[in-house]
Amino acid sequence: MEYVIIGLIIVVIVLLTISLFKGVNEANITERIGKIETTTVKELGEFKSNIRDNLDNDFNNLNNKIEDKLNKIENKVNSRLDENFEKTNKTFTSVLERLSKIDEAQKKIDSLSTDIVSLQSVLTDKKTRGIFGEVNLKNIMANIFGEKNDKIYKMQHSLPNGTIVDCALFAPSPLGLIGIDSKFPLENYRNMVDRSISEKERGNYCKLFKIDMKKHIDAISSKYIIPGITSDQAILFLPAEAIFAELNAYHTDIIEYAYKKRVWITSPTTLISTLTTIQVIIKNLERDKYASVIHNELKLLDEEFKRYKDRWDKLSRSIETVSRDVKDIHVTTDKITKRFDSINQVDMEKIEYEKN
Repeated sequence: MEYVIIGLIIVVIVLLTISLFKGVNEANITERIGKIETTTVKELGEFKSNIRDNLDNDFNNLNNKIEDKLNKIENKVNSRLDENFEKTNKTFTSVLERLSKIDEAQKKIDSLSTDIVSLQSVLTDKKTRGIFGEVNLKNIMANIFGEKNDKIYKMQHSLPNGTIVDCALFAPSPLGLIGIDSKFPLENYRNMVDRSISEKERGNYCKLFKIDMKKHIDAISSKYIIPGITSDQAILFLPAEAIFAELNAYHTDIIEYAYKKRVWITSPTTLISTLTTIQVIIKNLERDKYASVIHNELKLLDEEFKRYKDRWDKLSRSIETVSRDVKDIHVTTDKITKRFDSINQVDMEKIEYEKN
């Protein structure tokens, strides 16, 4: 519309110029300018009206689109809120369940700590510790070889020298009988690792702990290794993994001392590994023994089969002989039959006639 206005202004200027050059009077020029202004005002009014209508339409369309977009956004937000609320509810429920389980676990831990305290009070007595070690050893043997498997092991076994070993393991040759004795040097070990006392005191308890271990090693070596009766080695069973780990980590001199005495120090874990290996060896020996029995039986069966073959060959030859005799008899029978047939075909009357 701006171009129209500019065009009208240009037209006015041109007309004025033409009027001046042609001698048009001032009244005509004024009249023409008035008409042009009237036309321009009318067109401007129509232009404003059209703009207003277009703006109203555009505003209404924009308002409708905005409302539609807002409605869609509201629906999506409500949907997301519902989903998040559901997930939050599930998470909250799961958290409550886990909290209840944690509460139960805490109660069990409290009861377990009570049991541990009571166990520690029980293990302060040497006799009780000995019983604990023997029971632990018995359970390990039963789990590996079965309950009361006297062919493989025997608890509280008496030896010819008058001593009683906690467990006698009847290993295959060349090992033979291996004595397993449980020892539990707890008191000096506990003081040795107690960080609440001074380092000097812990050093003294360390020396006492080593003395205890050497006493146990000497006792097992002297009591449960009997030349010609038992194996040349024995096993010292420590029912506590912590003591075994302490020895191997910081007291290798005790391990070397035990090696020299032919005493092998084991914990529950290492004893299970050792016994499992022995169990595999026993099974392999049993398998080999049965394999030799099967081999011997196969040899005997081979001899019997050879006898059977010889007898079958003799029978086969006899059958062949009988078969030949049957064929010969059959041939003879055919000949005799033919003779009888020829005899039967002879005309006796004709023979008599010819004789006469």
